[in-house]
Amino acid sequence: MLTLILKRILMALPVLFLVATLSFCLIRVVPGGPFDADKNLPDEIVANLKAKYNLDKPLPEQYVLYMQRLGRGDLGVSYKYVSRTVNDILLDAFPVSLVLGGLALALAVLVGVPLGAVAALGRGRWQDTLAMFLSTFGISVPGFVIGALFIYVFGIQLRILPVGLWESPWHMILPAITLAFSPAAYLARLTRASALEIVQKDWVRTAQAKGLSGSATVLKHIMRNSLVPVITVLGPLTAILITGSFVVEYIYAIPGMGRFFITAVMNRDYDLILGTTLIFAVLLIMANTFVDIAYQILDPRMRISD
Repeated sequence: MLTLILKRILMALPVLFLVATLSFCLIRVVPGGPFDADKNLPDEIVANLKAKYNLDKPLPEQYVLYMQRLGRGDLGVSYKYVSRTVNDILLDAFPVSLVLGGLALALAVLVGVPLGAVAALGRGRWQDTLAMFLSTFGISVPGFVIGALFIYVFGIQLRILPVGLWESPWHMILPAITLAFSPAAYLARLTRASALEIVQKDWVRTAQAKGLSGSATVLKHIMRNSLVPVITVLGPLTAILITGSFVVEYIYAIPGMGRFFITAVMNRDYDLILGTTLIFAVLLIMANTFVDIAYQILDPRMRISD
């Protein structure tokens, strides 16, 4: 297990270098710059701003300067939030997105996986029909519609939950449920499909023929093996949820990373775009490493390949 973790860490370094390099090049290839939106600025002021942030230098020199800062852990400065560095912005926004994404991920797993298992074990019965209806509804309806519905019902009509900001545990309930709605529905369908495939395996029928109890067959054989594809999607899903959802954060006025990433792209805030991209890449690598570890716990045969 330790060897696997060390391998992933060594592989992560060139991956992060490549992500930083490609992102640096791509955001500068796109037409427009961080000061183009300010049409009223005189040319002299724009030139001074570019000189201040080293944007007047040749692109290779800008790249070298950025990579030197990155090697020191300095993600740069924001061109729009003048008094704040990218490190400061992410240190404030990331914990909010981490808590929101963690709650949403936990809800998605705790609801989606059992729902899919119930649907598979009750295939063709009312449990299956109800579970698939709920999962189809969750996948089909956009997040902003779910959020608006929750705000109207629980905030305006019933007045039992706050509908905005991020000030107490009560403020976390509606955003977490909204963010978890679609992933839970997707996990339910994936779990159902995987469980139905496992049920047809010969070794499951053999276990049942040998007199293994129904609960033991479900837990030790069916669910344990059907969770492998579910674990696979949890890697990127974890990174996506933790780095924030712009729609949910916008609806509930949550100061998370999603909002800063979208505004950074709109404003061509180069360093902030690169900072959020690198954070997403790090989280994705970490999540996939945990997925590889979970593979080996669920199915020891996979240790041979590593």
